[in-house]
Amino acid sequence: MENLKEIESVTKTTLPNGLRIVTEKIDSVKSISVGVWVKTGSRNETDKQAGVTHFLEHMLFKGTDKRTAYDIALSMESVGGYLNAFTSSEYTCYFARCVNTQMERALDVLSDMVLHPSFPEEEVEKEKKVVIEEMKMYRDSPDDYLFEEFSSRMFKGHELGRPILGFENTVSEFKREDLYDYMADRYVPGNMLVSVAGNVEHDKAVELVSDYLGRMPDKPVNGTPQPLNGFKPERLELTKSIEQTHYILGRRGLNFDHDDKYLLLLANTVLGGGMSSRLHQNVREKYGYCYSIQTFNQSYTDAGMWGVYVGTDKEYVEHVHELVVAELEKMRSESVPEKELEEAKSQLKGKLLLSQENTSNRMMRLAKSELYFDRFVTLDELVENIDAVTAEQVQAFSEDFFDQQYFMEAVLTPNGEL
Repeated sequence: MENLKEIESVTKTTLPNGLRIVTEKIDSVKSISVGVWVKTGSRNETDKQAGVTHFLEHMLFKGTDKRTAYDIALSMESVGGYLNAFTSSEYTCYFARCVNTQMERALDVLSDMVLHPSFPEEEVEKEKKVVIEEMKMYRDSPDDYLFEEFSSRMFKGHELGRPILGFENTVSEFKREDLYDYMADRYVPGNMLVSVAGNVEHDKAVELVSDYLGRMPDKPVNGTPQPLNGFKPERLELTKSIEQTHYILGRRGLNFDHDDKYLLLLANTVLGGGMSSRLHQNVREKYGYCYSIQTFNQSYTDAGMWGVYVGTDKEYVEHVHELVVAELEKMRSESVPEKELEEAKSQLKGKLLLSQENTSNRMMRLAKSELYFDRFVTLDELVENIDAVTAEQVQAFSEDFFDQQYFMEAVLTPNGEL
């Protein structure tokens, strides 16, 4: 019954121009989260355009034909809500959260930003400086810097290996015409989606979205094939003026719809799912070699990235490496005990359920489900797939996935300590 209730609460409509609208009705809340999604990210840029998707996300808040930047900011804050946006490698999202009676206001301002940006010349020049400072901020953060370098080597020569923020030399060359041209290519109805979660009536949402975005003319989106190139593991050594050494051991992972995604989810939870995980208990609690150790699992349409990150002292790096590899080898050679596997399953399911208490999370889950699977993936389906995993399956998967021949290392040490 839970499954049926969840399906009944989710409704999808596609407008004549190709724009999709997905809503989830949640009677128990008084708020809504509204997202306008564009299926475009840093991987859809040319080399010359590197960073334009993220830069455009910034610029859409700088004013429209009828609203100043201050008007945009005030539009939701004046009724107790807020506006925000984010860019990834594969999509861009502009979203608002507010009380459900303000849905029309949210769609009004979001659609205005997407349809009528003014891109004032002085704001374009000013925002270049802002984004370049943002790049410097991430470079000053050792873990962010290392992750970016690790990713660039993992997908060397591929669009996924480029930083989402782009490069100083590309961003500094952007003109307002470049932004309009990119939007004309990518911001088209068939490449867009509106998701709404909260106390919402689907028919009302469709009516409003149709009024604001239904007249957008649709046109094909040019998609250039991006075949993955070969990956050759290596050891990346970097230095920086820092106190701590930062270390990553990782490999290419699984795409969003891979048959083994639930096996990796559970293996990842056993290894790095919080303070009770094997890596935390062994590397931090048993030996005291670090303050923070965690696994990461990033998926894309056609690829992925998995690894272990740790911040430690330079003297402990080799010890940490040996301990991490030992845990990976244990996953390959031994079945996860039934009790530990059940606890990992409960942890995953609990996180899924807790995330549903936030309308923004539910709005994002709605959209990602539609963008990556062209359908709504219910919680019951996720839970059933998690519960179906056996210890034997996890070990069989781990035997190949955690083979060290597929892994590369990246280490960032204090200056002069390599």
